[in-house]
Amino acid sequence: MKKILILALFAATAFSCGTPKTVQESKKVIKGYWNLDNITYDSSGTFNVTLFNDTSVECFEGSTWRFIPNNNTGNYTIDNSDCPTGQRDFIFTIIEIDPASGLYDFMLKPTNAKGKSDTNVGFRLRLAQLNDSSMRWEQTVSLDGKPFKININFSKIND
Repeated sequence: MKKILILALFAATAFSCGTPKTVQESKKVIKGYWNLDNITYDSSGTFNVTLFNDTSVECFEGSTWRFIPNNNTGNYTIDNSDCPTGQRDFIFTIIEIDPASGLYDFMLKPTNAKGKSDTNVGFRLRLAQLNDSSMRWEQTVSLDGKPFKININFSKIND
């Protein structure tokens, strides 16, 4: 009887610490291929922005992204010939911030092809919008001591 009680307690603890249902649903939606359509700002002007310690916004626009949620990995490919082209790998995590409001954070860490990070640097973004056809990330940084929001807009590529 003690063994059954301990096993039941262990099972209840294991299931209560699992991934929230909304995060599981988000992983199903994000799975697959996406096109990074455009990047906008909440301020007008001309800005020299480098994303993910990689390359310029202009190089990222038009890039193709793949998300593999069963192992939280992915990659993106930059094809613009005026830029450093090729595939880059990353790991990602979707973190539920507030289930009532549907707010999520998205953590992205660039890696090599074997999933190892040379710098152990990751980037936290707000997963502001996600559905079967589009996704928007928001990153707020500081510009001249004021908040500056970068909006990264994706559209789903049908497999």
